[in-house]
Amino acid sequence: MSKGSNSGGWLNGFIGVVLFSGSLPATRVAVLELNPVFLTVARASNAGILAAVALLVFRQKRPAREHIFPLVMVALGVVVGFPLLTAMALQYITSAHSIVFLGLLPLSTAIFGIIRGGERPRPVFWVFSVAGSLLVTGYAVAQGLTASPIGDLLMIAAIIVCGLGYAEGAKLTKVLGGWQVISWALVLALPVMLPLAFIYMPPSFEGIHADTWISLAYVSIISMFVGFIFWYRGLAQGGTATVGQLQLLQPFFGLALAASFLHEKVSIGMLGVTVGVILCVAGTRKFAK
Repeated sequence: MSKGSNSGGWLNGFIGVVLFSGSLPATRVAVLELNPVFLTVARASNAGILAAVALLVFRQKRPAREHIFPLVMVALGVVVGFPLLTAMALQYITSAHSIVFLGLLPLSTAIFGIIRGGERPRPVFWVFSVAGSLLVTGYAVAQGLTASPIGDLLMIAAIIVCGLGYAEGAKLTKVLGGWQVISWALVLALPVMLPLAFIYMPPSFEGIHADTWISLAYVSIISMFVGFIFWYRGLAQGGTATVGQLQLLQPFFGLALAASFLHEKVSIGMLGVTVGVILCVAGTRKFAK
């Protein structure tokens, strides 16, 4: 892998992480007034319609038959699984608390990158990757499990399915292209998501505040579509396991948003974990393959 493509991968990956950082705070705002299932299918439907238009406008070829199953895995992981599980979790825990669990996402992505993509990072990579994940796990055990076991378990499940979706998408990006992968995954899910959006639609939208609609727009357009254009391109260019470690930075940006916009308490423990995982990112970047 050339130095240029590796640097481009880290840059695209970083942009993706920044765009994804508002997802959990926005979801937290939305679930205060919207059912988690409706939020999930509505954001997928909105993004699916946008993706279908983009595919038609740019006259993209349909994916080959052998790409359908991986696209379904992407859809199950990042279109349905992660949004639904996190929305359910955020009924029990704050977005600031849930954001810390994102520190486990790089390890999940790296493992699936090895299983599904055949990547082989250097051994020292795992030292920093596991260290970052242990920081997050230690924090969750010390602070979270006594607060809401249900919320924490839902977040862990979300991290697992999201890691699978990321790894599958990165592999397909090398063949189909970054925005095409998430677009086709959204379009494949659309025949299911759109009817469910009408089924789970609230009987009345009266009383739903503007912040809720803004949050729904954010997770539909930015989290579900635009962010993935940069993220999958970054993973394909720089390697799923290595560039995936940038997700360790996501708690830092997410905590800042939770504190600034939601006025949620960010404890010293949260900040300590975040600083620790940033150092781990620096380590994995230095020893990337």
